[in-house]
Amino acid sequence: MATKTTTLCTGVLLLSFTAFAAATPDISKLPPAAAKKGLTYDNDIKPMFANSSLKCHGEDKPKSKYRVDSREAAIKGGKSDEAAVIPGKSEKSPMVLFVADLVEDMEMPPTDKRDKYPALTKDQIALIRAWIDQGAK
Repeated sequence: MATKTTTLCTGVLLLSFTAFAAATPDISKLPPAAAKKGLTYDNDIKPMFANSSLKCHGEDKPKSKYRVDSREAAIKGGKSDEAAVIPGKSEKSPMVLFVADLVEDMEMPPTDKRDKYPALTKDQIALIRAWIDQGAK
């Protein structure tokens, strides 16, 4: 009987680790942060979102209650109550992971809408990373 219990526990543990590994983004796929210093949301980050994010995450009916029309709203996050930006930690910030397509089913903009809303480039993602790593000011 102990063997069956041990085997069952081992199987459950392996499934848990597999699910965790599948959910953990591979941050080695992120472009490095840009070298540009003194980045601000209003001057450098918000303009990038004009073509790809503001239509769905603006003031009017923001999807998932997430807005990117102001620095404060972009950092705060949406309905999940999880901050979208963790100042100083771009590799752990959901905003970066989503725009870099590292979280399955959370790619932003959604892959099926990219004909209308273009994905951000690696250079743009690198600027977002630098802005966050510099304190998200």
